[in-house]
Amino acid sequence: MHYDFDEPIDRRDTASDKWDRFRDRDILPMWVADMDFRAPPAVLDALHARVDHGVFGYTSAPDELVDATVAMLRASHGWQVEPEWLVWLPGLVPGIHLTAAAVGGRGDAVMTSTPVYPPFRAAPARAGRERIEVPLAAPDGRIDFDRLEAAVTERTRLLLLCNPQNPTGRVYRSEELEALAAFCERHDLVICSDEIHCALILDPERGHVPMATLGPEIARRTITLMAPSKTYNIAGLGCSLAIIPDPTLRRRFQSVRAGFLPGVNALGFTAALAAWRDSDDWHDALIDYLRGNRDRVAAAIAGHPRLHMATPEATYLAWLDARELGVDDPAAAAEAVGVGLSDGADFGAPGYLRLNFGCPRATLEEGLRRLARL
Repeated sequence: MHYDFDEPIDRRDTASDKWDRFRDRDILPMWVADMDFRAPPAVLDALHARVDHGVFGYTSAPDELVDATVAMLRASHGWQVEPEWLVWLPGLVPGIHLTAAAVGGRGDAVMTSTPVYPPFRAAPARAGRERIEVPLAAPDGRIDFDRLEAAVTERTRLLLLCNPQNPTGRVYRSEELEALAAFCERHDLVICSDEIHCALILDPERGHVPMATLGPEIARRTITLMAPSKTYNIAGLGCSLAIIPDPTLRRRFQSVRAGFLPGVNALGFTAALAAWRDSDDWHDALIDYLRGNRDRVAAAIAGHPRLHMATPEATYLAWLDARELGVDDPAAAAEAVGVGLSDGADFGAPGYLRLNFGCPRATLEEGLRRLARL
């Protein structure tokens, strides 16, 4: 089946966060991480059928979805997950915040490497924890283990990991994850591993390794967060999950969640099932298209005199080093030439910009043409 990712979809007047941010301004929105593509046909068909049923009461995860999730994890990653390990959530960001609140106590510390997805930086303080930020070793996302060792304290209880890494797009190698696992075991840390981009690997020679698959000891101390939302462009439907093998850690997570977080809605469950079970061909076509977009961005930035980037191995996000622009606010400078990008300061890296290339090729080309003015 042919999937037309070149088709322009008008998202104005749809209450889109991405597009409404620059309403009535000639600025292409290439910031927040949702794509400008229609969801897979199987997802749309399943949603139409569920809407036609006409009743939208409280729901739990359907048995079919649980089975499809377990099968997907086994087929994609060789990970044998038990159904009772799955904790369904209305979003991945709440999972980060719940983990920060469930591990340790007030005054304890949470570590993460920066630059990183902004909720990693916000969650510790909201849970009454100290935030310890450790700069990555390089713009391509490599972890600086010497800095981790120097920064960890006796009060550190949790490490937040983003793999594939957002915003750099690095896919962490087995040896890097094994070294990180040894670090966490040595310092008795729980790991919260955000793996929401794990099905968006663009380099065929790379493969995603879930942190919890490295062995029983590391599985015991790992909370893995996943969702179909980024891959299948269904973020607004709110269906994510935490995978928590250890029963004690799972009970702590669930007890913090109780009464504060709603369940997943019926349409979220419906979309997740159709995405993971029935949309493989669409997913394969998407990866090919995103790889072409990624390569086009890399070529354009390589020819720019003042912007630089490490080519992302995963995600549909490019991390641009804009420090040579010589301006205090690179995001404002990009908007002045008509491109709306994410500000690196929000990720803990002032002077950088994040570009979302999950869009039709014509939109991307126009955005790159505008960026050439910087």
